[in-house]
Formats: sequence, C-alpha cells, structure tokens
Amino acid sequence: MKIGIVGAGQMGSGIAQVAAQSGCEVTMVDAQADWAAKGKSRVDGQLEKLVQKGKLPAEERARIIARIATAEGFGALKECGLVVEAATENQELKKKLFSELDKVVKPGAILASNTSSISITLLGAQTKRPEKVIGMHFMNPVPIMKLVEVVRGLATDDATYHTVIELGKKFGKTMVTAKDIPGFIVNRLLIPFLNEACFALSESLGSIEDIDQGIKLGLNHPMGPFELADLIGLDTCLAISEVLHNELGDDKYRPAPLLRQYVAAGWNGRKAGRGFYKYG
Repeated sequence: MKIGIVGAGQMGSGIAQVAAQSGCEVTMVDAQADWAAKGKSRVDGQLEKLVQKGKLPAEERARIIARIATAEGFGALKECGLVVEAATENQELKKKLFSELDKVVKPGAILASNTSSISITLLGAQTKRPEKVIGMHFMNPVPIMKLVEVVRGLATDDATYHTVIELGKKFGKTMVTAKDIPGFIVNRLLIPFLNEACFALSESLGSIEDIDQGIKLGLNHPMGPFELADLIGLDTCLAISEVLHNELGDDKYRPAPLLRQYVAAGWNGRKAGRGFYKYG
C-alpha cells in the first residue's frame, strides 16, 4: 500500500520512517516543499545513526530513503491507499485538512489522523467517507515507541479498522483500541499527570529536578514529568489539556496556569530550546 503523510515534523517524519522501513512507498507532504525535504533529511539522519551503531546496513539505509518521496500540497497523495495526517494538534486546522484531503485522495482510500485528543467522529464528518476515517495515534519518538492507539469514530467501518490494525503490525507496532473519547487511553491518563506536576511546581512542592527524580526513582519511570513534557512540547500538552477540559467539562482537567505561562513565553520544550529545562 502506498502511504501518504501530511506534515513533515517530528511525528510525520517518524511515521514516514517506520512505514518506509516496513517496505511501503511513502509520500510526505507539507505546506512548503522545503519543509517536506527537511523532514526527509531528519529521517536520513536517524537512519545514519543506526548505520554508525552497526544496527542497519548502509545499503538498506539507501533503500529506505529511496522509498520516501516529498512534495508540496495534496496533489501528490491522490493515489495513496492510506493518508496519515500528522499536523499540529489544532482542531480547526485538522477539520480543514480532512475536508481538503477528502476531495483529493482517491475514493475508498483511508484517511487517518495522528491526533492525540481530537474526535475522530468530528474529523470524519468533514468528509464524504466517514466510514474510512480512523485515528492512528503514534507515540513519540515514533521509530522507538512500540505503541499505536487505534481510534474508531462512530462511522468507522470494520474493513478500515482491520486494515489499519494489520498495517500497524507490519510497522512492528503493538496496537491498542480506544474509544473516541477525548484523550483516548494514553493522554487521558498522561496529560492530567503532567498538568498536576505543573501545579506541584507552582506550589513549590519541589524543584523541577527533585520532582523529576522523585518520579523516575519512586515510580520507575524512564523520564520525569518535566522531561517528558519538554519532549512532547508544552504547546501540545496545553492543547490536549484544553480539549480534555472543554470536552469533558471537569475541572480536574483544567490547564495549570504555569503551563499556560510557559507556552505564552514561547518556552515550548526541546523544539524551542527552552522549556522546563534549557537545551543547547
């Protein structure tokens, strides 16, 4: 199956990498051609690290990269059997993308979203093929993390669901199925945890380093909440928290004022060079 990827950022390029490594032909597009090319370069860099570590033959790296094409705009996706949207976690943007993709991609093709919180039913309603719309929530970093959450909208049919399950297995992923309820499984539990860490910090319960160390050593987590939030992106954490709060209507999901402050300052984590920690 030919795979299309919309968005060449960290998540989109990661999905392109695992799809190409599994033998699929991939077309990765973004709003500008150089953005898509930058995403392909990111994949090449990740594969080069594997070559240097002796985990991937150099000739296989070349074959994987050759399976990834890049383009500007949706026209290059019209023959894809599956298109995965991996754009910013913004509901209005994703609604617009699904409406536009539906007009371009061939009839019968599956439209999937990598959203971590937004309703798949809502995105499907922007198209004339809601039965072919599904959620494929990959974890970050995509090439390393084994999990994919599969989310069925109200209209998603069995054929679409089973196709995506089998494709995920081909990618080497473990698939779990979640209801189309905001946050799904992982972020329904994770985001309140990260948000509570922000409340704890603002109450001087401990320093950033002490809270991270406490969680890593006390709960055996590989990363502390602030390290993880920086990796995810604080703007993304805030966006998901707002979806949970708005859609579920429970104050336990309200975003911490400190999180809002950091995002307002542009301190969005690793990608910005500054979040709860500073990065070189």
